[in-house]
Amino acid sequence: MDVFDALMIGPTAVLARIRETLDRKPYQGFWIHLDVDVLDQSVMPAVDSPGSPGIPTPDLLSIISPLIANPRCRGMTVTVFDPDLDPDGRFAAVIVGMLAQLPFPG
Repeated sequence: MDVFDALMIGPTAVLARIRETLDRKPYQGFWIHLDVDVLDQSVMPAVDSPGSPGIPTPDLLSIISPLIANPRCRGMTVTVFDPDLDPDGRFAAVIVGMLAQLPFPG
């Protein structure tokens, strides 16, 4: 699914599709790989492939939060942030703020 499909169907349907895929192997754990360049470049330009449109931060959080809360989730990688494109750290703060809103266990 590309960003255009995700935006067209919305976060609830995106999450439903992810769950359908995960349910094919109900006893297998999974790992979340988050490339922050899925966010719109107006929010996250400090990446290797900035672009528009992007998934709004609230929508991304509503997709990822239930996955992190799932006991089968084994961890998460956050990638493609380029600190050289963020000399004052404001975009790193966006990522940290977003991660702080996720329901990581314990």
